[in-house]
Amino acid sequence: MPLCAIAYVSDVAGPLSAAHLDALVEDAIRFNSLAGVTGVLLCDGSRFLQYFEGPDDGVSAVHERVLQARSHRAIHKLGHARVPQRFFPYWSMRWLGVEPALIEVLSAGDWEAFADRIAGGSPAGSGMERLLQFVAPHLPGQAASQPVRSAAE
Repeated sequence: MPLCAIAYVSDVAGPLSAAHLDALVEDAIRFNSLAGVTGVLLCDGSRFLQYFEGPDDGVSAVHERVLQARSHRAIHKLGHARVPQRFFPYWSMRWLGVEPALIEVLSAGDWEAFADRIAGGSPAGSGMERLLQFVAPHLPGQAASQPVRSAAE
């Protein structure tokens, strides 16, 4: 089954507590599980960066849901492409608390044709490669629905 992925950055729409973010992610986990979509959400308290992957119809359904969500605004799509594999196969959705500088660095990375670069050996400056480098230490032995918060939270 062909897979595709979308990455975007957006601004948090209002005050966002860890409990509210946990509830949003739990809701996303339920929806994404049904849609066959996996991914990761980074949040620095004022911005989100999300990457999600799966079958075309599932990714389209999640993307439409993202566009309708009231929890954020100023949505900017970083990339939308076919991917050769799932990079987050065990996370229907997982959120990681991050420092603002990380979202800045990731969103400034090159996301054009990110899937092709991953398949052929992504350059260190690409947004996808930077995302994978950041998330990799969190992958082993972590439960899909448990948030990982940075020391700053």
